[in-house]
Amino acid sequence: MIHVVLYEPEIPANTGNIIRTCMASGSRLHLIEPLGFSLDEKHLRRSGMDYIKDADIHIYKNWEEFQQKNPEGDFYFMSRYGKKAPSQFDYTKAKGDIYLVLGKESTGIDKAILKDHLDRCMRLPMIENARSLNLSNCAAICVYEVLRQLDYPGLARHEVLKGENFLEDLQLD
Repeated sequence: MIHVVLYEPEIPANTGNIIRTCMASGSRLHLIEPLGFSLDEKHLRRSGMDYIKDADIHIYKNWEEFQQKNPEGDFYFMSRYGKKAPSQFDYTKAKGDIYLVLGKESTGIDKAILKDHLDRCMRLPMIENARSLNLSNCAAICVYEVLRQLDYPGLARHEVLKGENFLEDLQLD
């Protein structure tokens, strides 16, 4: 299973978008407090739409509680200090669940946490004068890189709601 871990997220719209990504990809979302918003905030509900009720979300008081409750798995950390792109890791060799840890929008993941996992820090390549990308975009890129490498297990490969052949069957006037 893929797990997205948000370390002290601050912006409700980003978390709402990530809730959507997690729900649509079958990933579990972990939120590590403090949160910079209330989970019932309208911006979170708007960006998460009706996906919130179907999302698998777990909340922790701090990093230590998260680690105690999730001691096993392969952890990867998104950081501006990472030296590898997400595509440079081979997720097919994971020994268990895959955890993608992303930090708060203002300062990222605590440096003490990153220091213990330098070999698992990743960064999205970008032009030199760009500091970072939007947190929800980073989460989506990472989740779908893992899914790509695993060949999208359990995900629909065609339009389900309107039908696989919707465009072929469409009658235009």
